[in-house]
Amino acid sequence: MSDVEYELFAIRYATRDARRAAHFIGGDPHDGPMPMDYFVWVATGGGRTFVVDTGFNAAVSEKRKRTFLRCPVESLNLLGVDPNTVQDVILTHLHYDHVGNFDRFPKARFHLQERELTYAAGPYMRYPRLSHSFEVEDICGIVRLNYASRVMFYNGDAELAPGLTVHAVGGHSAGLQFVRVKTRRGFVVLASDVTHFYENMASSRPFTTAFHIGEMLEGFDRLLELAPDESHIVPGHDPLVMKLYPAPRPELEGIAVRLDVPPSGVAPSRADYSSHPE
Repeated sequence: MSDVEYELFAIRYATRDARRAAHFIGGDPHDGPMPMDYFVWVATGGGRTFVVDTGFNAAVSEKRKRTFLRCPVESLNLLGVDPNTVQDVILTHLHYDHVGNFDRFPKARFHLQERELTYAAGPYMRYPRLSHSFEVEDICGIVRLNYASRVMFYNGDAELAPGLTVHAVGGHSAGLQFVRVKTRRGFVVLASDVTHFYENMASSRPFTTAFHIGEMLEGFDRLLELAPDESHIVPGHDPLVMKLYPAPRPELEGIAVRLDVPPSGVAPSRADYSSHPE
């Protein structure tokens, strides 16, 4: 089964207007518009389907003033994936935009770093600067799923299936993990929030929501270690993803893209920046 290759997709379900200064610790000397997209991902192969993250719902979108484009769970049907039958959901971390809708997968088991739940339900949540990224009902829901024996915990890197692995890095959230998937173009690394935008990693400037800045910087290096090159790394929130990769079908233009084919252009890379950050 080591030759399993996965079809790999991203679904864009929400967006928000933002500025560059909001996306880099220390701000940005060239401030200007820099919108953010929100994604969930799907890998299918070897007779299995893995959903990576579950997004947020319309109510949370309104609460947090995001532009809700479509339900990420219902959108899975556009790729031939029935959420009612999905058996494996990988949660890269428990921030509101990655774990909402967990209750829409009635048969799934959830794959999560143990450190993430310890963090999200632990003493650091007394500080609004850290707890604002979580929805308390999501965290309570994951605890209930654990009592129902539906959460698989990991302490570090793990192989979930031939050709599909998770890798713990922390930083943005204490138990953040990313996913490495074997596809027809080689291994693709779904960075999730290890790097929100191509530019965070390329310029070695982490995103502003941070638990441990040192681990965020190490996370960039870890992505590069496990990807064939930078073109095989897919960031967690960059609108460029929708421009660089093709839609699976014409009617899904602007909704979903294939990540198991090479990008059609070049994203920002480390070669574009000095070895010394500004």
